[in-house]
Amino acid sequence: MGKHVVVGAGQVGAHLAEELAGAGHEVVVVTRSGSGPAGERIERVAADAGDGPRLARITEGADALYNCVNMAYHRWPQDWPPVADALLAAAEHNGAGLVILGNLYGYGPVDGPITEDLPLASAGSKGRVRAKMWADALAAHEAGRLRATEVRASDFFGPGMSKDSVFGYIAPILDGKPVRVPAPVDHPHSFTYIPDVARALAAAGTGERAWGRAWHVPTLPAVTIRELVERLAAAAGAPAPRVSAIPHIAMRAAGLFVPMVRELEETRYQFDRPFILDSSAFESVFGLTPTPLEAQLKETVAWLRAR
Repeated sequence: MGKHVVVGAGQVGAHLAEELAGAGHEVVVVTRSGSGPAGERIERVAADAGDGPRLARITEGADALYNCVNMAYHRWPQDWPPVADALLAAAEHNGAGLVILGNLYGYGPVDGPITEDLPLASAGSKGRVRAKMWADALAAHEAGRLRATEVRASDFFGPGMSKDSVFGYIAPILDGKPVRVPAPVDHPHSFTYIPDVARALAAAGTGERAWGRAWHVPTLPAVTIRELVERLAAAAGAPAPRVSAIPHIAMRAAGLFVPMVRELEETRYQFDRPFILDSSAFESVFGLTPTPLEAQLKETVAWLRAR
């Protein structure tokens, strides 16, 4: 068993720390406040993820360093580069493998299933930021300076999901109330279950098969938002909800005053057409499959009720 450093304890980082500790590894969770999950094999450290020298000291002796940082959505171009550079430098300094939690923004609009061999051709600012993060890590890997991989997920669904995500709007289903979400609700869309993201990251960082390329997290076949919300209500024993999209014009108006809402415009293309993730490569190589939908729904309902 080894030492693993997880930077960030948000939607995924907390799950990942528990996954690694449960497998017998020593885990250090790094957040600005020193928060994060508690456990026998988990140490929590307060540090700024952009402080390269501090991060290098924390990462001494680590087998892998995981970038699970969650940035303010409207500040990606300003805030991501120094943090990405600090993690890259810390991994290189200590010989730790760098495992990046990625997303699908770098691809930009795609016709057909999204596979890892597609170019990172996004014209959006957030997509370009994410593409450069991976390009820099891959270049360091190919130069022999470190081992790196990126594990990409679609929109998160499940326990721990952010209130700022599309599914942050679904809590009213437990009370039988209507659900309105900031996106079209009738196009097939891939949603990645958060515990599956943690399992994929752990698998990537604890072996030798992942290095040198990007992977997609095992994800179930695409469903519409309407279908997923209705299935979630049924699992909760709640009445079938009325599901509708907040009108686009209302979202644009709100974006004049709310930075988070304004930034959603750049990635609206992910919801106004089919958006389908192909995760067959990871499933084939690592032998991991997505959690069955019924289990996802049951665990998510339990989490919503606990809140």
